Amino acid sequence: MNIKPFAVEEWMNAYEDGARYNIAETCVDSVSLDELFALCSEDRQAFLEHFCARRLTYGDIVGSEALREGVCGLYQSLTPSEVVPTHGAAGANHHVFCSLISAGDRVVSIMPTYQQLYSIPEAIGADVAIMHLKQENDYLPDLNELKSLVTPETKMICINNPNNPTGAAYTRAQLKAWVDYARKNDAIILYDAAYECFITDPALARSIFEVEGARECAIEICSFSKIAGFTGTRCGYTIVPHELEREGMNLNKLWLRRQTTKFNGVPYVVQRAAAAVFTESGMAEIQANLDYYRQNAKVIADALDECGVWYCGGKNSPYIWLRCPGNMKSWEFFDWLLENCGVVGTPGVGFGECGEGYFRLTAFGDAEKTKLAAERIKTAIKAL
Repeated sequence: MNIKPFAVEEWMNAYEDGARYNIAETCVDSVSLDELFALCSEDRQAFLEHFCARRLTYGDIVGSEALREGVCGLYQSLTPSEVVPTHGAAGANHHVFCSLISAGDRVVSIMPTYQQLYSIPEAIGADVAIMHLKQENDYLPDLNELKSLVTPETKMICINNPNNPTGAAYTRAQLKAWVDYARKNDAIILYDAAYECFITDPALARSIFEVEGARECAIEICSFSKIAGFTGTRCGYTIVPHELEREGMNLNKLWLRRQTTKFNGVPYVVQRAAAAVFTESGMAEIQANLDYYRQNAKVIADALDECGVWYCGGKNSPYIWLRCPGNMKSWEFFDWLLENCGVVGTPGVGFGECGEGYFRLTAFGDAEKTKLAAERIKTAIKAL
């Protein structure tokens, strides 16, 4: 399998750790075990005694009851047997592609987006058709172009909402068009909802299953890294509805086979930690954290407004996607920003060629440093 270099991840490994003002992070701040015990209000000693006495067998391969029921509480109509815990959203996306896509299959994806959503099917040998999202459409899809790309041969359509890197988010009516095209052409939608927790506008969809007909054509992926800082422990989940069938096979039942032959489940201790997210105290803490990062996004957006820079995102997403000032290219602006402000963000070209001339900033940082970084950016751009 020939996988293209993962441009953004390679960039982050090279630059983000040494930055004075790093506003390029992609997840909420991770937590220590001490913080996790405080978060879930569980008796630390009792837990450790039980855990240390437990045999380290496979654990709950299909997912613990507590974890799956907790996930169901986020949705209007979902059953635990439709929730499949995975080792992060990235692992879930990979499993979907490797389980459902073969060489020669047609896959429709978007750009800019998280590189997995087009690079993995390309590596498998799929015929990947790209819809380029554009500034003039506020980085939302042109439905006429979507109609031309989705053909009867299309096996999968890939989208993420809110979009990474642009922060653009879909209404239910916009998603309904994707669902209608998928059903008409018997395609499956891979719906990457890693950042859905940042959506607060009631007019926007957090889950594709808010749309009529989606349970017959969509698989949804979500992450605990973005909501609860599980970057180092790796936990996400896949939602595979009971109604989803293709080529005479029920995909929910197929996922049980996949789970027991390709993966064998998320480790027991990680599942216990993820289940704690859905306790009353856990959800309260998470909402407080999300509000903290939403305020960071507002600080950055307000600074860009003051210096007249075009951007989208930042209101229902942790990401702010901006047009590089002075007609600079992405890497040129990166160098300028680092030299003049001590700030590191992400060059837009790392998300595909249509990202050239754009740049991604994020809300995932310390509030005081974000304020200082935003002020430095505003002052420097005004002086251009």
